This record gives sequence, structure tokens and C-alpha cells, in this order.
Amino acid sequence: MNLLKEKYDLKAIEFPGEERDCCERDSIQRRPRAASRISAYTWSEILPLRTTEEKRKKLLASFASLRFSFREREPPWRNRGREEISTAASAAATKMGEEKREGGGDAGPSRSVKPSIPPYMKAISGSLGGVVEACCLQPIDVIKTRLQLDRSGSYKGILHCGSTVASTEGVRALWKGLTPFATHLTLKYTLRMGSNAVFQSAFKDSKTGTISNQGRMAAGFGAGVLEALAIVTPFEVVKIRLQQQKGLSTELLKYKGPIHCAHTIIHEEGLRGLWAGAAPTVMRNGTNQAAMFTAKNAFDTILWKKHEGDGKVLQPWQSMISGFLAGTAGPVCTGPFDVVKTRLMAQSRSAGEVKYKGMIHALRTIFAEEGLVALWKGLLPRLMRIPPGQAIMWAVADQVTGLYERRYLHNAHM
Repeated sequence: MNLLKEKYDLKAIEFPGEERDCCERDSIQRRPRAASRISAYTWSEILPLRTTEEKRKKLLASFASLRFSFREREPPWRNRGREEISTAASAAATKMGEEKREGGGDAGPSRSVKPSIPPYMKAISGSLGGVVEACCLQPIDVIKTRLQLDRSGSYKGILHCGSTVASTEGVRALWKGLTPFATHLTLKYTLRMGSNAVFQSAFKDSKTGTISNQGRMAAGFGAGVLEALAIVTPFEVVKIRLQQQKGLSTELLKYKGPIHCAHTIIHEEGLRGLWAGAAPTVMRNGTNQAAMFTAKNAFDTILWKKHEGDGKVLQPWQSMISGFLAGTAGPVCTGPFDVVKTRLMAQSRSAGEVKYKGMIHALRTIFAEEGLVALWKGLLPRLMRIPPGQAIMWAVADQVTGLYERRYLHNAHM
């Protein structure tokens, strides 16, 4: 055998068609590459043979002498290629088996896509949650606004501010601006939840229906920017103008109500006046929603093992915990934007000269005149309002979407 190896271990050549076909006709297809390793020396021995049968016997003899050393003569890349193909085939078979078990049948493209709640249902759930939140937390929002507008130090804290407003202006003063606030919250959550669902659909993987954390943050930021420009800014301008008024007599107040306030602003300052402070509002809401939607999904997964489309409906207290935790990061990160937004919205352009020229100028002015801490004025009441507000909103929204998910998505998927 060693002599044969030495004899045939010469420069390999490819056979012409006739002899290669001869090999294949005699069931040597399993090792066609071995035929190419028959040396030029052997081929020179085959050429004088006259009949095809004699050539065939010579080829078979040469093939037999090489078959034992075939694998060790194979180039390394060929074995590696076969191993990679085998590994890929095994992985594909395993994945198909898992999809069959999960889908309850043959795996297919439609089976692998996760079901999702439609945007209109997300919008409805957000609007209902916004109404409940507005009614519960309006007094805290009034206190927050008064503290942010207090430059002389009239209020010593949250409790002192609330008690002062209630004693001097009546308890109803704590619900000043409720109509624009409730309307603005309802529309804001409708747009926020619906647009976030639309943006998430755009960022989802088309094959699996899943979305990455980066995609979730981008969708949340987009929803925050959209709601800030379309709804939040004009409604908050009206709300803040109403909340900053002090006194009991309606006749002495400049703005008699939300409609009168909006009409007066447009008449005195133009339509642009309703979008005062739009830049910090966009930054505040975009950052808030990017963090909130990402954190809410993370807390639902970590705490309750809840995934969208699994048919599991969270209990209200579970949604409240996830929503509360998700709503804590935003106010801390966006405190300066919120203070600047309030100052820009509160100043009237009807007098001509305004103190703050824009977002950057307001940040620099507040820092120079009142110090760094002033940029986080009203943080505590924001933390008292936003996380509980998110808890209330998500408790309502999760029940609505959970009912839809269990009744339509999960049953259809099963």
C-alpha cells in the first residue's frame, strides 16, 4: 500500500469527460474528487489501453489504492466546509422543531411572527387612563406649577403651598385648569400610545415580530416629540397661564377660562404664542417617553414575566408597580427642561420685552440668577405626580389591552 501511495502521490489532474463518466457509471459518485487525484503517471499508463473495459479496470484499481488515504489527502477547507454545512443543517432542524412545538403544527413565516395589539386599541387604552389620571392628580400639578413660578420664596414647601392655595383661594383652586389638563391628558395619551405602537411596528423585525431596546427607545422618543408638538405645548401654555393667576374674584383675573385664555393669547401674541416653550417641551417629552416605554416593558418582563401577545393580563396592582417604577427616571433627567418650559410658557409677549429669549438663554439666566438647584425646582411634586400618574394610567391601559389580547390575540394564536 505504501508503494502504491508513493506511486500515485503525484500531481493531480482532472479527467476528460469519457473516463470521468466511466467512473460515475460504475457508482463511484460518492468519491468523485478522488478520481482527480489519480496522478499523471497513472494516466500515462491508461492511455495505451485500447478498450473502455480495460480503462475502467485500471481506473478502479487506482481508485481502490487511493480510497484509504482519501480523507487525509482532502484539503482542510473541504472537511471544514462539510462540518459547517452539517452544523448549519442541525441548527436549522432544531429551530424548525422548536417552531413546530410552539406553533402546534408546521412552522412557517406566519407562525414565527409574534402577535401585536393594534395601534387603535393602544390609543383607546391611553385615553381612558388619561381621564382617570387627570382627575386624581390635578392638585399636585397645580402645586408643582406654583412652586416653579415662585421667585420670592412665598411657599415653604409642598404642604405649605397646598394649604396656602386652599386657604386663600378655596379648595377648588387646587383643580384650576382641570378642563384643559384632562383634555390635554386624554388627547396626549391617545396620541402617545397610538403613535408609539405605530413607530414600534416600523422598528420590529419583519420575520419574528420582536423589537430591540434601541428600537423601543426610538419609538418612545418619536411618540414624545409628536405629542409635544401636536398637543402638549399649546395645552400646557393655557394651563400654566390659568394656574399662575392668584385671587378669588373672577372679574379681577385676566383669563376667565380655558377658551378665553387661548383666545386672548392668540389675539395678543399671535398663534405662535400657544407654542411658547416648544423646544424644551420636545426635549422633555421625547426623553421621558423613550425612558418610560423601555422601562415599562423591562419591569413587566423582569417582575411579572409578561410579554406582549402571551395572553397574560396583569393585575392592576402589578401594572401600577411597573408604571410607577418606569415613571421615576424621566423627571430626574428632564427637570431643567421642565423648569425652562414652564418659565417660557408663563411669560406673556403682549408686554413687548420678554425676560427669556429661548431655551438656552433661559437655562443660562436661571443658572446665573438662582443657582443650579433652581433648574430642578418642583422636582419633588413632579415625582409625586408623574410616577403615580403613570401607575394609574398603566393600571387602566393594561386592563383594556389585556382584555383585547386575551380575547382576540391569544385565542386566535392558540
